[in-house]
Amino acid sequence: MNYFVTGTDTGVGKTLISCALLHAFAAQGLRVAGMKPVAAGCDEDEHNEDANKLRAASNIMASYGQVNPCCFPYPVAPHIAARNAGARIDLSRILTSYHELASQADVVVVEGVGGFMVPLNERQDSADLVRQMELPVILVVGMRLGCINHALLTAEAIAARGVKFAGWVANVLDANMAVLRDNIAALEQRLTAPLLGVVGYQAQPDARVMAMQLNIEPLSTVAGKSPDK
Repeated sequence: MNYFVTGTDTGVGKTLISCALLHAFAAQGLRVAGMKPVAAGCDEDEHNEDANKLRAASNIMASYGQVNPCCFPYPVAPHIAARNAGARIDLSRILTSYHELASQADVVVVEGVGGFMVPLNERQDSADLVRQMELPVILVVGMRLGCINHALLTAEAIAARGVKFAGWVANVLDANMAVLRDNIAALEQRLTAPLLGVVGYQAQPDARVMAMQLNIEPLSTVAGKSPDK
């Protein structure tokens, strides 16, 4: 029962939804761990804010290095951030950390960086990482103008890479988005994966509140067992 969370773009709420998923699974009595394999932008302690949030939402003890094995100072595209730091993102290092977390937890929620096909090094991108992890994907759709096109293109990319599309979450970013329900209906009609929840706009987002707006039951079909088992 491990999942990879991607988004239609950067800034669509992947971290918040990932934390909400962790809280939802933890409420089923499961051991949960969040992971941010690659992060660009860190504090003076060389920690990333998103990775810290995922770590805080987990209920197992994991080192920061396990949660975020690749962190770079500059908040830019990860392959550029790595190059500027004189480094290269190595997927094998990420996989080692992932397997360490997976051995300790019932559920690992892995949050990607940016969108589904963000480059990680000169040859590989986030989609390659998902394939190597062999994880089903949960798509966070940032509900704002243009989201339908972004969501459908991402779904096509997921299918093209032969990755399982586990579900999607409608995260309302614009409190005044016109015809919000019509946009959600259009996506429900066209996306092959189930809608896991519509997360309403929050001026001060709270992942625990968001968890109550999610329905993780459809994910049991992907995992082959119920979340409470």
